[in-house]
Amino acid sequence: MFFDSDNDWAQRAARVVAELPARFAQDGLTVDNHGLVALREEGGGRLSGYAYRGDWRCYPCSLVKSFHLVHALGALEQGALTPHPELERALRDMILWSSNTATNYVIDLLTGTTGDTLLEEEALARWIAAREGLNRWFDRLGWPEMAGCNLTQKLMDDIRYGREAQFAATQGGYLNQLTPCATARLMAAIFGAALPLSPAAHLRAQALLARDPRDPEAANPNFQLSEYLGGHLPAGVRIWSKAGHNLWTGDPKASWFKHDMIRLEAPGQKPVIFVLMTQGERLASTVPDAFPRIGRHLFDALCGESA
Repeated sequence: MFFDSDNDWAQRAARVVAELPARFAQDGLTVDNHGLVALREEGGGRLSGYAYRGDWRCYPCSLVKSFHLVHALGALEQGALTPHPELERALRDMILWSSNTATNYVIDLLTGTTGDTLLEEEALARWIAAREGLNRWFDRLGWPEMAGCNLTQKLMDDIRYGREAQFAATQGGYLNQLTPCATARLMAAIFGAALPLSPAAHLRAQALLARDPRDPEAANPNFQLSEYLGGHLPAGVRIWSKAGHNLWTGDPKASWFKHDMIRLEAPGQKPVIFVLMTQGERLASTVPDAFPRIGRHLFDALCGESA
């Protein structure tokens, strides 16, 4: 495990997380429809933490975009991508506004593929091998948390067509998948030194993930703050986050998910990271303030002086 679960803070986190289903039952949270990782940065690259269903593989919605951000920054530094204004615009919009169109443009550049009409068998195999480069980049990191995860599918608002549908249908249904632990490890690595990126690239990723509650757009749900874990936090808490949200997509395996990965830095306190991944129509749609209230509860319980 990439964090220490055998200390006082981790045990406190375990108690707080265990109480969540009862506390937020009316919002649709149950013992088996979510996974949660809570981490605290102890300094020197050390992490304390607790994972509840941290190995739950589920459709990640837009959390996958944070992985494409890291991959793209690495490819730029390695010369595998050529910087240009449209790429800069796409990276920004992919994270800040969670644009699917921007994400799919980045995927095309990273893999040399495009999504379009049907392909014959040999051409499709070559195309799939190129798209699998999105997984291979992270495979090289050797993170056990990435086992069984998949980053290769484009982000769609509904049913896929053409070669995208052919690809998603392979292996009995090859949708994107992530786990809370894999996502938490990426967030921790962006703020640590565990990625094959320069310090400048780490800072660039951090800047793109930053969320300021004072921003004029902060109340816009597409800003991924007001209806997510950071929506009800006290003034003065610094926030970095990337959220994901799917309603009905036409595919039950990719519908009614809501997730958030967030890093919080309160004055005088050690930074913490929370990753909450959920499935259920009530959490995803009916109760938009459930995530903000869960986030505030986690903050109050695990980020104060007594924590």
